[in-house]
Amino acid sequence: MSGQAWFQKKPKIAAPGPAEASANSSRMEGIWEKCDECGDIMLAEELTKALNVCPSCGHHMALPARVRINSLCDPDSFEEFDADLESMDPLQFSDSKKYKDRIKSTMKALGEKDAFIAGVGTFDGRRVSLGCFNFDYMGGSMGSVVGEKVTRVFERAIELKCPAIVFSASGGARMQEGILSLMQMAKTCAALNAFREIRQPYISVLLHPTTGGVAASFSFLGDVIIAEPRALIGFAGARVIEQTIRQKLPEGFQRSEFLLEHGMLDAIVQRKDMRGKLIQMLGLLAS
Repeated sequence: MSGQAWFQKKPKIAAPGPAEASANSSRMEGIWEKCDECGDIMLAEELTKALNVCPSCGHHMALPARVRINSLCDPDSFEEFDADLESMDPLQFSDSKKYKDRIKSTMKALGEKDAFIAGVGTFDGRRVSLGCFNFDYMGGSMGSVVGEKVTRVFERAIELKCPAIVFSASGGARMQEGILSLMQMAKTCAALNAFREIRQPYISVLLHPTTGGVAASFSFLGDVIIAEPRALIGFAGARVIEQTIRQKLPEGFQRSEFLLEHGMLDAIVQRKDMRGKLIQMLGLLAS
């Protein structure tokens, strides 16, 4: 009797077709996340519970603006204002894409009308006027609408006689609006100066990254300035500075730890501790 016995034969298993492979990939998508700092793989659900902080290395990944606000304010206390403001295209700007088309596609993709969310919420029962940048919206760039919303954060605080908090994460002024964008630096600082009259605290929280015109205006004018770990903070980029001064910059230059060491920050606060730290500061400074 010739040939192999049935138990010695290897079964033939057909490779999955494109449709089956795609279905398997879709089922796995969104289940796992990878830390872009240490490379560890973790369940997306666990990462969400940790507020997008890697449990292995502590790396603070990006956190959506609305998730951040809801994680910090008392439950169901945040009331959004100025949500209907939309950017215009006064300069009819066009680069690789028309500005008005870029706005339209970004709004559709994110479901947000611009790069800043503003409103009023409570921290341990204390009312606060606050705003948070949405970096996913054109790099959190500050155009006329963002500048107006930041200004209204301070104006609303004056009206309510309450503290103000701004969470900054921005690439700077929005180039598509030219000088109208740069004007927002002076406008927001003028509103902040008026806010000083009511003698309530303004806490500025610097997130990764905070650069350009946002860093050069209201972000560094807080009564208390705090940041998350390893946040990139500064005006010009490191390469631009090196080329200008013709010197090699120190290790970690423009990271929050470097700024704290050189007296430009008051504290670096872990994301899990941020709510408690803000409540503590408001308790000490607010009237």
